[in-house]
Amino acid sequence: MGKIRSLTLSLTVAAAAMATSTANAATEIRCSHQLPPGHHIAKVIDRWAAEVEKQSSGELDVQIFGANSLVGARENITSTAKGDIECAFSVNFQWGKTLPIMNVTVAPFAFGDLDVWRKWPDSEAANYLAGKLRDKGVENAVWLFTTNTSVFTSKDKYLVKPEDFNGIKIRGLEPSFNASLEALGAAPSSMSGSKVYQALATNVIDAGVTDVAAAVSRKYYEVQDHFVVVPVISVYFHGYLNPKFYAGLSDNSKAALKSAGDAAAGWAIEASVAASADAPGALKAKGSNVHIATDAEIKALEAVMRPAFDAKFSGNDEAKKLIELIGKM
Repeated sequence: MGKIRSLTLSLTVAAAAMATSTANAATEIRCSHQLPPGHHIAKVIDRWAAEVEKQSSGELDVQIFGANSLVGARENITSTAKGDIECAFSVNFQWGKTLPIMNVTVAPFAFGDLDVWRKWPDSEAANYLAGKLRDKGVENAVWLFTTNTSVFTSKDKYLVKPEDFNGIKIRGLEPSFNASLEALGAAPSSMSGSKVYQALATNVIDAGVTDVAAAVSRKYYEVQDHFVVVPVISVYFHGYLNPKFYAGLSDNSKAALKSAGDAAAGWAIEASVAASADAPGALKAKGSNVHIATDAEIKALEAVMRPAFDAKFSGNDEAKKLIELIGKM
């Protein structure tokens, strides 16, 4: 009897060890991003992670580290390309001088049509950019439209007319968009969204520009009291992986990433439209002064900003090619 009990115990331990081994067999994907938990795209990223795990039938274990808790916003691209982490999400203008064509959508007042974003994931333009991203050391996995509705934030007065920006120290994004702000007479200073609140609070800058929903989730209303809602730029986040890591995944895992990425692209549009619609009211509820820019005010800003952006952005063949592909959409 003792031998039987011993054999039974051994089999039980072996079964438990096998189960543990199977459970631990899932491949970990550590994904870094800069967004606070309340941001609508942060919630989409969480949903994407769950969908990847589901579609991979447990092959992949996606671990999300938001709010710069794993790697800082400026280090996400390099850390993923080097293989220090497996995955990250960045906003398009964080590619800056490394891949300037990622910033085509920050052309002032040029990309407000949501149909472009609905068609984007499988478009020639997206495939072209994915190839350029691969050349820079990352494998793109998901496109997440974030906003086509922005706000200029300030204290004590609205920034509405071109002359209102003269001498204003304002958050910048990337060189081409910064050129459009400089054309207004502003002095832009590029920084990630996570740095802007502190910069505003300490008067390093006087004004901000951000997604209208981010103005709520990042609590800009605590340090700014005037908000002009204006469709000045379109912004997207995108998720990407280390190419060597991606190449080592099974076909099933790669298919899971593709399927989840396609689904998340749609979720991002839905979430972004809802967030943009709710945000002006949320700002007003916090006691902020909110102005919706009129068509005439938009045209006056565009007349100054767009030529300056175009002159800075479209000076190379890659930019011209991307604009051509987007035009087909």
